[in-house]
Amino acid sequence: MPDFAALREEMVARQIARRGITGRRLLDAFREVPREEFVPESVRDLAYEDGPLPIEAEQTISQPYIVALMIDAAGLAPGDKLLEIGAGSGYAAAVMSRIADEVVAIERRPELARLARARMARLGYDNVRIVEGDGSIGLPGEAPFEAILVAASGSHVPDVLRAQLATGGVLVMPLGAPDALQKLVKVTRRSADEYEEEDLGPVRFVPLIGREGWRAPDEITAPLPELIRRAAEPLPDLDDPGFGEMFDRFAAARLVLLGEASHGTSEFYRARAAITRRLIEHHGFSIVAVEADWPDAANVDRCVRHRPKREGEEASFERFPTWMWRNTDVDAFVRWLRRYNQGRAHEEMAGFYGLDLYNLGGSMRAVIDYLEGVDPEAAKVARRRYGCLEPWSRDPAAYGRMAVTEGYGRCEVGVTRMLKDMMARRMECARPECDEWLDAAANARLVRNAEEYYRVMYQGSAESWNLRDTHMYETLCQILEAKGPAARAIVWAHNSHIGNAAFTEMGREREELNIGQLVKERFGEQARLIGFGTHTGTVAAADDWDAPMQVKAVRPSLPDSYERMSHDAGVPAFLLDLRHGVTERALEEALTTPRLERFIGVIYRPETERWSHYAEAVLPNQFDAWVWFDETRAVTPLAGEHEAEAKGAEETYPFGL
Repeated sequence: MPDFAALREEMVARQIARRGITGRRLLDAFREVPREEFVPESVRDLAYEDGPLPIEAEQTISQPYIVALMIDAAGLAPGDKLLEIGAGSGYAAAVMSRIADEVVAIERRPELARLARARMARLGYDNVRIVEGDGSIGLPGEAPFEAILVAASGSHVPDVLRAQLATGGVLVMPLGAPDALQKLVKVTRRSADEYEEEDLGPVRFVPLIGREGWRAPDEITAPLPELIRRAAEPLPDLDDPGFGEMFDRFAAARLVLLGEASHGTSEFYRARAAITRRLIEHHGFSIVAVEADWPDAANVDRCVRHRPKREGEEASFERFPTWMWRNTDVDAFVRWLRRYNQGRAHEEMAGFYGLDLYNLGGSMRAVIDYLEGVDPEAAKVARRRYGCLEPWSRDPAAYGRMAVTEGYGRCEVGVTRMLKDMMARRMECARPECDEWLDAAANARLVRNAEEYYRVMYQGSAESWNLRDTHMYETLCQILEAKGPAARAIVWAHNSHIGNAAFTEMGREREELNIGQLVKERFGEQARLIGFGTHTGTVAAADDWDAPMQVKAVRPSLPDSYERMSHDAGVPAFLLDLRHGVTERALEEALTTPRLERFIGVIYRPETERWSHYAEAVLPNQFDAWVWFDETRAVTPLAGEHEAEAKGAEETYPFGL
């Protein structure tokens, strides 16, 4: 017979205390409760192993450290009343009863509830009450609770549970899809309607079944394509005013992020243009921020807001991949935006801004040109500081190679000082003069961040991706702040940038973040993320970076991918609203099983498509909505005869200076 008392003491020391949980009351509670009494006879000898164990009803008892982590996060104290959801064997409730005054634990499985009650009575834990029922809705009639611990994972923290917390109370719960890596969150109630959320790290739990949780597997009967078909809202033609109206439901947000599954598909550009026109004309949005370099987009912005061209200014988007922004769909939208702004007051105009950081040379020139007009002496300083980067301005990747070879960034100090000097000139943006300052400040930020980006890009890690997306997020925030608290923005960028990376393979396995994740963390429900997808058709793309553009056939989507499920729904074009509480519960749960999703950038290699263009994602957590076009076609580049066709009263500005 094992010496359970010695094993219990060793468990507390090695599995809990050594991992940083040192509260005396909590450690004493674990020392007091005999874990071997809460597991079946067949695994009693393993009761103090460092991991979960099977119990009755095909369930598990959690790893001791995870139980300790959740209790520690809850901050239990004598006098507290707490609610546990998912009583299981009753072990965690017994441990918590040694600290709190009253423990109420809900268990939905009758067998487990019966066994847990018997254990409490036999072991004398008379301040624990086991209740059989739906834990996903808690016990509203017995609230408030100083702590709520949920031992099962949900897609979200149910509002009905938040409401049962006392002010200052804490809820600890895992979030994520069943059979996937989840995150443990801590929610603290600060006031009647204010909650603070903290991520405690990755975990794995069984699913929370119930009205506010997942459906039991035997309750889900319809196949996913059928569930999509029932929920899909067919979209009218892209030229129909009703297309944009379909997206009015997202107009209350401050940020609407519009994605694309490739950088060369006409339907994605035309759809974003239609939605953007609607949001600008009818809902007061005034910022269009795109996945493009700031100086190139600034040329377009001067055109659409009827500001004079800069002397010696280059045409926009003349570097690879030119078709991404120099195409007939973007040209049509830019011309519409110029007409919309005609005759409007400066503060009523909608602007066009770039978020990306590739045009290093253009940004350095823009900062110097601005300073020449307002402070020639400062312009001299800028020339000296940027002189370090000038040899690499046309080929900044060469600077990255040099930095790797030499082991440091020789230009870092100068570009950082230049940014600080520009930010010291900060001004209010209620007057036209602000546009020039905002332009110069954004360019100074681009130079600083691009220097670091090209320095780390050869390391082959997530760092360069994260630097780029953080730069785009910071630039977006800078525009919003400059335009004032009422400013509202629309973002055009690839799905990989605007879908929440925390719920994709990017974030889970590669530790990459993106704009969508960052805006959700800061703006919450005031940011809406809308992804786009297609099954087949054609796309404008290249074989390699700097290679010629080709019109390529898009292979039919892979079996069991989100795209194939959308195709099999049989609706040619649709909007799928993925917001919790709007989506049918069965569909939300079915979609939350991680699946492959296709990402085509400016490079498309059909022969290696599975490995180069698919990644795993959880669609309803990644996006607030999914826009589907079953068959799509490539964009038409704005060049040659197409550029000539686009000429009008304004000639070819801003694309043909």
